[in-house]
Amino acid sequence: MIVFGPIPSRRLGRSLGVNNIPPKVCSYSCIYCQVGATDSMTMKRKEFFSPDEIYNEVSEKISQIEKAGERIDYITFVPDGEPTLDINLGKAIELLKPFGIKIAVITNSSLLWDKEVRNDLMKADWVSIKTDSVYENIWRKINKPHGLLELQKIITGIKEFASSFKGLLVTETMLVKGVNDNKESLSETAQMISKIKPHKSYILAPTRPPTENSVEEPSEEIMNMAYQIFSSLINNVELIASNEGTDFSYSSDAAKELTSILAVHPMRKDAVETFLSKSNSTWDLINNLINQNVLRVVEYSGNTYIIKNIRR
Repeated sequence: MIVFGPIPSRRLGRSLGVNNIPPKVCSYSCIYCQVGATDSMTMKRKEFFSPDEIYNEVSEKISQIEKAGERIDYITFVPDGEPTLDINLGKAIELLKPFGIKIAVITNSSLLWDKEVRNDLMKADWVSIKTDSVYENIWRKINKPHGLLELQKIITGIKEFASSFKGLLVTETMLVKGVNDNKESLSETAQMISKIKPHKSYILAPTRPPTENSVEEPSEEIMNMAYQIFSSLINNVELIASNEGTDFSYSSDAAKELTSILAVHPMRKDAVETFLSKSNSTWDLINNLINQNVLRVVEYSGNTYIIKNIRR
């Protein structure tokens, strides 16, 4: 399934997800990624799904959601990999506009040096750009980018996009203990973000199971320091260091819907239990999918998560 949700989003309310990139095609292999390590590293754009295929799935899903009496606040391109690798991203956004629902794109920013990528993103209503660090060595350690990517070109592209974008631009900075949470990196990153004047700047911590076991959340003291540094330079800063809740939507096939969500969004056990209750299903469904090697159970940061295995 290309479309999943709506899911509860800490930033976008009820978000209908569009998974326009197959696993795990990306320009980064971030150490904190909840989807898993990148095994198809690329910076070349191409077609993965046709815009019509995306449109048809979104249209069908919206009809199901309306019948269920639920709302959608955003249609969000938040796939298994980097959404701007889809060469038809702009066309897909244009096709979805007539639904009258705002369009969001969550990008890692790596291709913003490309004018065509910037033009595609201009068509969205809300764009989130990743800015974990402006230091080359830290950027390479935390984001593990494609070898041909250049940080300074990306930063220039971010600034060019921000100067022309008419929608809501936000930034997100994921902090990992001992990697990019030192005062110097935080100050320089905040300085760069302040120059593009985002609508809001989010500081996050990895709250779901990451790719690398060594990844840990920074201490509360460090998160507070980060907030103080960002707030001294940027007008609207929000700290996100908690899960989004358990209110995931159900509208038709429980197994298909659950696995499509879990492909890009690991869920805590209590959220899965709430979903099963809504769909009149039992934990047997989960056990069957675990036995089929579709899902697995992971413990992280004191919580139990259900995640989807990536089939290579």
